[in-house]
Amino acid sequence: MKFRVERDEFTDAVAWTARTLPTRATTQLQVLAGLLLDATGDGLKVAAFDYEVSAQADVAANVGDPGRGLVNGKMLADITKSLPDAPVDVAVDGTRLTLVCGNSRFALPMLPVDDYPSLPPMPETVTGVVPGLVFGSAVAQVAIAAGRDDTLPVLTAVRVEVTGDKLTLAATDRYRLGVRTIDWQRNTGDTEETTALVPAKTLADLARHAGKNDVVLHFGTGKSGEALAGFEIAGRKTTTRLIEGTFPPYRKLLPDSTPLAARVDIGPLTEAVKRVALVAPRTAPVKLTFTTDNLVLEAGTGGEAQASEALPVAYDGPELVVHYNPAYLLDALGVIEEKTAQFGFASAEDMTLAGNKPAILTGVSGDENAEVNPDGYRYLLMPIRSNG
Repeated sequence: MKFRVERDEFTDAVAWTARTLPTRATTQLQVLAGLLLDATGDGLKVAAFDYEVSAQADVAANVGDPGRGLVNGKMLADITKSLPDAPVDVAVDGTRLTLVCGNSRFALPMLPVDDYPSLPPMPETVTGVVPGLVFGSAVAQVAIAAGRDDTLPVLTAVRVEVTGDKLTLAATDRYRLGVRTIDWQRNTGDTEETTALVPAKTLADLARHAGKNDVVLHFGTGKSGEALAGFEIAGRKTTTRLIEGTFPPYRKLLPDSTPLAARVDIGPLTEAVKRVALVAPRTAPVKLTFTTDNLVLEAGTGGEAQASEALPVAYDGPELVVHYNPAYLLDALGVIEEKTAQFGFASAEDMTLAGNKPAILTGVSGDENAEVNPDGYRYLLMPIRSNG
């Protein structure tokens, strides 16, 4: 194998694929710590695969001798990031891969390429396209609500539901729920509806790299019958195994209406929550008291440090007291794209009971009478029960 490639393109391709490498590889699966370099007449393909997630990047290259090589991915990524600004010449020299760039020369031991697993093909049962900025925004809003406990794998997923020309994304860790519906352009003749539980970590990482590029989504099965999702972004491809299990029936948690609604500017509210939470122990909530045109935030009790702050709010209902995990509240405020957030509550004759029900946070743009977009972002936040 012998090829020449532009330094920046090579570096980007190696970085894109290396991010999916396993943090630990067993002795038996040491080859999974490698990056596959596959040089053909069509150019260079850089790939990684750990039996769960695959990543591939195509790079234009002047190929002298076609071939394949496998080298330690982390080491190659570290080297390419530090190369001088010059073309990169790569070749196989016996059992080593040589890399020459300007006056720099590296010789890396090669891993047994014949032991490397075959990469899964892109699934093609259901496919379509989403603008990258829309995809990135929706995933960022929803993925924050996904769980991080690997003993409950279903809750570490983003549920993607394909219905007609709509994609609905949902995630929950049982304490909060994020939901967003977006448009997508289905491939001609494709009418199948499907749902997929995509690992939230993988999906969020892809969304961060989408930028303004269109994202092509694929859902289907692999050669062995395993359920897969695939993504194509500007010549780069990723596949991931889907998570098995039954996602919670989240739609039952979303109320039909929220007649008690309070609207507050996100910027001042975010800063106030951060300040008040400074005196709250790690697991302690922040108390929010809604009264006519006024919101008071409080933290700390008894002989401990205390803090409070008042903000104007558009609210004309009865006094309502709720307690929230400040980190969960800030997560939502950080991804709502509008300047104003609405707290929506189901009404109850007993306002204490209303305060113990979840709130629906949404973004509102325009004047104070603007309607909430039914397909817009919704963040359900469970309150923390408190006797204080």
